[in-house]
Amino acid sequence: MKQEIVSTAVMALVVLLAFNAWLWLQQASMIFFPLRSLDATPSRWGMAYEEVTLRTADDIALHGWYLPAADSDRVLLFFHGNAGNISHRGDSLAIFHRLGLNVLIIDYRGYGRSEGRPSEEGLQRDAQAAWRFLREVKGFAAERIVLFGRSLGGAVAARLATEVKPAALILESTFSSARDVAAEHYPLLSKLILLRYSFDTASRVKEIDCPLLVVHSQDDEIIPFHLGQRIYTAANEPKQLLRLRGGHNLGFIQSQPQYERGIGEFLSRHVPGELAAKK
Repeated sequence: MKQEIVSTAVMALVVLLAFNAWLWLQQASMIFFPLRSLDATPSRWGMAYEEVTLRTADDIALHGWYLPAADSDRVLLFFHGNAGNISHRGDSLAIFHRLGLNVLIIDYRGYGRSEGRPSEEGLQRDAQAAWRFLREVKGFAAERIVLFGRSLGGAVAARLATEVKPAALILESTFSSARDVAAEHYPLLSKLILLRYSFDTASRVKEIDCPLLVVHSQDDEIIPFHLGQRIYTAANEPKQLLRLRGGHNLGFIQSQPQYERGIGEFLSRHVPGELAAKK
């Protein structure tokens, strides 16, 4: 009897280890959903732009767009979510354009026209390359650069903010950690598996002292509102919470004009614009 129990336990352990190994290999395709084809450009949305190519520290070429705003010395560095590519962010780019911001938006490695394959460390190198581009090529002072991340992009932006000194950080519809998201959607399974990625935003914001705006919808069906609250609670002052309505992907549109006004007021308070040339 004892031998049967031991044999069963060993078999269960082998099955669990095999399952973890298989799931470890599958996690990239479960988290990253890149699309290669660009469906539009800013010119279709009535905005001027420059095509840019960035080179990361590990020699990956990234594609992005730089959208200038006349006479503005503020710039927003945009990190998008885990699906699609930069051509699916037209509504957001229009909002930031109306707010008088220059914008740099990049596709992570493996997305759109960018080389490589996505990973947590790879996305961080992509973020660092975008920051260097704004500082060294475009000549923006660090205190004029706002980091913005939506969903997965929030985790990327928060980690970058621990390495540099941005003017402010905006985290929209962002999860507190990959582990927390797994626990929400797969409560039992999440206790049994090893996660390949951490994306621990809640821990990152504890290291940040720049002004922080957490934007989240109470109706978010993918990243529950309380995960955004967890980020807000963990963060240092000065911080602000902007509550939206609507789903994960369209809340920022469904919450207009409060959304745009809320971001504009936050920027006016912490990153006031100037009409002087930025260089």
